Amino acid sequence: MKKQIKIIGAGLAGCEAAWQAAERGCSVQLFEMKPKKFSPAHSSPDLAELVCSNSLRSNAPTSAVGLLKVEMRKMNSLLMQIADETAVPAGQALAVDRDIFSRRVTEKITNHTDIELITEEQIDLDPNSDIQTILATGPLTSEAMADSLATLTGKDRLAFYDAIAPIVTAESLNMDIIYSKSRWQDGPGDYLNCPFDKEQYLAFINALGEGDTVPLKDFEEAKYFEGCLPIEVMQSRGEDTLRYGPMKPVGLRNPKTGKDPYAAVQLRMENKEGTLLNLVGFQTKLTYPEQKRIFRMIPGMEDVEFERLGSIHRNTFVCAPLLLNSSLQLKNHPNIYLAGQLSGVEGYVESTAMGLLAGFNAARTCFGQELIPPPPTTSFGALIKHLTETDPDCFQPSNVNFGLFPAWEKKVPKKLRGEKRREISMAAMDEWFEQLKIL
Repeated sequence: MKKQIKIIGAGLAGCEAAWQAAERGCSVQLFEMKPKKFSPAHSSPDLAELVCSNSLRSNAPTSAVGLLKVEMRKMNSLLMQIADETAVPAGQALAVDRDIFSRRVTEKITNHTDIELITEEQIDLDPNSDIQTILATGPLTSEAMADSLATLTGKDRLAFYDAIAPIVTAESLNMDIIYSKSRWQDGPGDYLNCPFDKEQYLAFINALGEGDTVPLKDFEEAKYFEGCLPIEVMQSRGEDTLRYGPMKPVGLRNPKTGKDPYAAVQLRMENKEGTLLNLVGFQTKLTYPEQKRIFRMIPGMEDVEFERLGSIHRNTFVCAPLLLNSSLQLKNHPNIYLAGQLSGVEGYVESTAMGLLAGFNAARTCFGQELIPPPPTTSFGALIKHLTETDPDCFQPSNVNFGLFPAWEKKVPKKLRGEKRREISMAAMDEWFEQLKIL
């Protein structure tokens, strides 16, 4: 009889975990509450639904997140394979057609002979079960499941809020004003740019500051993640905050005027056909009527049609340094693993990566194989180190970044650091594979 693994949640992390465990000879039961029940932020019946954005960020192997993708591909990540197959133009970023992406993931998972998809909500965890269990319920973990997890860990869960950016139709844009250009690149680029002069910019941020927002519910606390701040929260920090953030004009000279804009809003393709675009960095908690009014002040978007408006949702995660070991198992209940954003990482790619490791480790545990954490000189290892070695008093979810990697032993020129990190990571991954005996 095959070794059994139970996975709760069929988002990015859960699907990747299921695939990794099944490919290593385990029989997987994957539980997902959709389509019988949806969270406030989800609408598709398909698995691995992308909500906030269709971008998986930089694909350059010399960036931290790009290097993580390289490592995941080396580990035969299902979701990285499908992301590559469903990519849409986005400059140096890896962005996908989210509908095709989710559909392909659903097909692969449901067609795997060793994965049983069960559309049934799970509301608690059984610490006494002999079955290796992976909890990957994501940022919108239900109150019941979060309470069950809190009971097991003895620690209150922590919560903050991610915001969703709007999507607009391409045909409703005024291309007499908007121009194509990727930052710093010559010629047309994969991004559309809406240029502001100073007067337009000041009027826009003033409207943002005065716009009505959706009030928090009684049980919510405004505890935002710095890497995904609502646009109106950024505006409140100062007149030039947006010009140094998502509206940064640097490297976006307007080919129609030959001048640099005072500020710029960038639009990125949402689907392969290019009929839909999302406002880069424009997560928001503005009310729907205010979004329509204020965002139509953006040059070239005066008559824009919105396919989806922005919203904001809760994100639940644990204080990982107190609760998790380097294999993503709960210290007090090693038969339970946490994966995805619930474990304390931030971002699509990072969540998927933790799902990969959780599925990989759970399978090795089933077969009595040694669990060896990935080297700290890899992106995998840097994230695990952040989750397990950060001071618990100041722990916050994090995207992968080179600041999480070990300090340089020798001084390396800045322009060479990304490539050097890649070389070190690939060598470390090969050594790790030898230790794991999976070459």
